[in-house]
Amino acid sequence: MNRENVSRETYGALETYAALLKKWNPRINLVAKSTVADLWTRHMSDSLQVADIAPKCQHWVDLGSGGGFPGLPVALLARDRGTPKRVTLVESDTRKATFLRTVIRDTNAPADVLAERIESIPPLMAEVLSARALAPLSRLLEFADLHLAPRGIALFSKGVTWKDEVSRAQEQWRFDWEAIRSKTDPDAVILKIEGVHPCQTS
Repeated sequence: MNRENVSRETYGALETYAALLKKWNPRINLVAKSTVADLWTRHMSDSLQVADIAPKCQHWVDLGSGGGFPGLPVALLARDRGTPKRVTLVESDTRKATFLRTVIRDTNAPADVLAERIESIPPLMAEVLSARALAPLSRLLEFADLHLAPRGIALFSKGVTWKDEVSRAQEQWRFDWEAIRSKTDPDAVILKIEGVHPCQTS
């Protein structure tokens, strides 16, 4: 990650976040152990590129936040960019939710945590909805149908099988999409999705 792209305060907050993640990870497996050594590229920079794609918004919702990616870096970057105004992190695992709240407290990030299952929460009306390594696209579109505002945009990070996931999802859903190549993984993309509607069944 290029330090010139963020303020000194924001970079310090990201460093605090990284230190907490390294401290907590052996106990609750926030990210794969093999990726901790490359945390800044594999997780921080990968998350910040999602923020670069997103439009300005008031409310960003990150589903299945786990260790906080991409939602927490997005929230921390918001200090420099003025957007989003708030970030909601949805994480049903209570231990991971506790970690997320600890980072928010120690970095003063403009975010809050819902420690509930995604499908049990009333519609969140997100202007931007994100998810990373959470579920197949078909399942993510179910969540988008529930929690995305009418003109909202979903940003889903996907790996090498993304084309197959899009094809399968189109059997059940109508949606407009664009695949944006990842800057941190040549086999990955960020799917920018809007206009999500279930296909009509006879």
